[in-house]
Amino acid sequence: MQRPSPFDPSPVHGDTAPALTGLLQTAPARVPVTVVLLASNILIFVAMLYYGASLWHTSTTVPLAWGANFGPATQDGQWWRLGTAMFLHFGVVHLALNMWALWDIGRLLEQVYGRWRYALLYLGAGVFGNLLSLVIQGNQAVSGGASGAIFGLYGALVLFLWRERAQMERGEFRWMFGAASIFIVLALVMGQLITGIDNSAHVGGLISGALLGVALSRPWTWNSPRNRYVRQAALGLVLLASVALWTSVPAPSYRLGEEVRAREAINRFLLQDRRISQEWESIMGKGQEKQLSFDQLAGQIDSAITTEYQESFENLSALHLDTAAPSARTLEILRKYAELRSTASQELSEGLRNRDPAQIRKALETARQAPALAQGASATARAPAPAASSTTPR
Repeated sequence: MQRPSPFDPSPVHGDTAPALTGLLQTAPARVPVTVVLLASNILIFVAMLYYGASLWHTSTTVPLAWGANFGPATQDGQWWRLGTAMFLHFGVVHLALNMWALWDIGRLLEQVYGRWRYALLYLGAGVFGNLLSLVIQGNQAVSGGASGAIFGLYGALVLFLWRERAQMERGEFRWMFGAASIFIVLALVMGQLITGIDNSAHVGGLISGALLGVALSRPWTWNSPRNRYVRQAALGLVLLASVALWTSVPAPSYRLGEEVRAREAINRFLLQDRRISQEWESIMGKGQEKQLSFDQLAGQIDSAITTEYQESFENLSALHLDTAAPSARTLEILRKYAELRSTASQELSEGLRNRDPAQIRKALETARQAPALAQGASATARAPAPAASSTTPR
């Protein structure tokens, strides 16, 4: 009988192991990590529903706020999204399919690997899949879902079955190995054919899960093949691949933090502009009722209108936003609008002081034309939070 070296972990079973199909019927109490993963995904989805997500197919707004993977956000110092994204789902069907697959395979692999190895395998494959997704389409889509981690479990399962095939009943091996392989192939093909599925996370999870499955493996029985150098090589490959991906992440098209600050500034300006416009109308109304002299009108316009728009223009100009950011066009429009209104009010006050009717009419006409320039910007500023071109569940 073959015995392990002192460096090899002890086998899960003795000389013979139970049928793997029997482990698929195990009670939830024996697979606490799988139960916790299931509960976490479901509870987070329910919480997202409470905060505005859709039951069937939510927009990117809520998942992005809760930690979905998206280049401009993840690369803006929010690298924790590589982990949180695997617990977010974009609809109840997306959630149900992933949780069914997790329950189906998780019960088996948690008993095969043990709780901590299984947890490391799941989380490691999920993070690696999200990292590959960031490299391939990080700037194009907001992505999330557990399937990258689940593909990692299937990758580990296939290699485990192949390694232990000599100790398994032939029919059981053929059935389990064939079913797992067919699932992987069909899921990858569907992910390639159906738009909106993040197949890059699937592939990343599958490959990293297979390697991590080897690195974290422990002998199933005393007769299991043992080669700790293979395990070390598999771990080394995962680390090298992770470093290679990390250094290959493309620069984000814009930074989400800058986009959020720009939107806040835009909304503040729109509120301020309504107040200034009302004040302008009030001042001009007093002038028409001859309650104020020309010089008094000019002084109030300088202090309440021109100065306010000049400060607004300076504040908007101080914001730095990449041209690819959703609010870049809005910000540029409002800068021009604030500058135009500032110029018009300044010319109006000068015309009033100079008693120049032509200059006064020109300034008022310019001021009346300026709001049309801001209509498109106002609509954009009321739109949902920044999102990518597509939602990508997995």
